[in-house]
Amino acid sequence: MRILFTKLRHIGDNLLVTPIMVATRRKYPDAEIWLAVRRSTEGILAGCSEIDRIVTTARPEETKRSWSDKVGDFATLSLIARTRFDYAFELGDNDRGRTLVAASMAPVRGAHRGEPGLNAFWQRAFTDIVPAERSSMHQVEMDYIIPKRVLGLPEEPPALRFDASATRPWGASFDPESEEFAVLHAATRWESKSWPFDRWRATLARLLEFTPRVIVSCGPGTAERKEAEALCSGFGDRVATTGGKASWGQLAWLLQRARYYVGVDTAAMHLAAAMQCPSVTLFGQSIPGQFGPWRCPHVMVAPAGRKVGEPSEKPGGVPNYRMLSIGVDDVVSACVRASAMKSGLLHS
Repeated sequence: MRILFTKLRHIGDNLLVTPIMVATRRKYPDAEIWLAVRRSTEGILAGCSEIDRIVTTARPEETKRSWSDKVGDFATLSLIARTRFDYAFELGDNDRGRTLVAASMAPVRGAHRGEPGLNAFWQRAFTDIVPAERSSMHQVEMDYIIPKRVLGLPEEPPALRFDASATRPWGASFDPESEEFAVLHAATRWESKSWPFDRWRATLARLLEFTPRVIVSCGPGTAERKEAEALCSGFGDRVATTGGKASWGQLAWLLQRARYYVGVDTAAMHLAAAMQCPSVTLFGQSIPGQFGPWRCPHVMVAPAGRKVGEPSEKPGGVPNYRMLSIGVDDVVSACVRASAMKSGLLHS
């Protein structure tokens, strides 16, 4: 049996489909499982050995695609069209993924209904379509519906997957194995998810009152690295940054050992959930019930969290206006709770 899944979204979304990979492998140990994702996002799947083959396509923005991207996309489409699949599932709610599933010519082809809905063309391209309303579901649960129904998977999706065997040690200036520390991730490329730098600085100072050390993680981009370095400035050797050099396996290694994680809704948050690191997440633009930490100890700070049906940004206003309603005291209080979770003193 060969099964294709497509999820051509962002890095964190890749981790959100790992419960499907795990459940499918447990149900069908001899199946060959393929997953199509957006190119350059596949690194975070290094800890999901249930996937036999990963194929990629370029980002959707036409202006950012090179000729090599287009050649690569054609090669991926051609490979899928030449390969015999028994099942194919589109989980990303986009036409690029639907095209790959249609090209597979699998006898059973499943998809989300989409938002606002599949048109007549795509309805004819699939044999099974999810009719459920997603507003009350976590994204993991929504992705899980159609594979569960078709493949007969267990009722409840398992936790996110990043196996400890895929982690790699990070060379910190202290011993993460024996000294307590937290991981802070402030960086985001979405302005609507950003929290003011001065509040992160004030929060960091407060965290050091009850946390011996803090590691500030960030991506490799210049702006993210500069922000992380500025956050660390003035705190001495008790605060350090990964400098954008930590691989997903190395960040997973740190999160597995961290007292807690605190940051915005991003891929690092989902990786913390996969490593069962108690998490504090600031939510503004994102809907916490749909994209919060999945099946792990956590505290969500979202006094102005977006409700279903509300626009992601205030018309004519500041993109991160919801995030601005979150105060330093809110975050520090949540971190105190998360720190206690590591010892099993509290539960989310």
